[in-house]
Amino acid sequence: MIKTKTIRFEDMMAEAMKDPKVKAEYDKLAPEFALASTMIKARAEAGLTQAQLAEKAGITQAQVARIEGGQWPQPKTLTKIANALGKTPRLEFV
Repeated sequence: MIKTKTIRFEDMMAEAMKDPKVKAEYDKLAPEFALASTMIKARAEAGLTQAQLAEKAGITQAQVARIEGGQWPQPKTLTKIANALGKTPRLEFV
């Protein structure tokens, strides 16, 4: 029987972030994942599935899944999603 060791995600990330190259690549992706995370949170707060959000926004469930996976949407699509969630989209340069 093969024994496996379980490692918590947080511990694995902390260890990986010690490598400057890994951290630099992770930081490059932060904006993409920030949008996805914000959208997932708003959808969950609205109590909607991906399919329900897609229907309300007039887009496909596949589009919702791609955006939640980190793909950037067109501004028009982002506006549709925000409206379906009762939100206003906002882009900021910080």
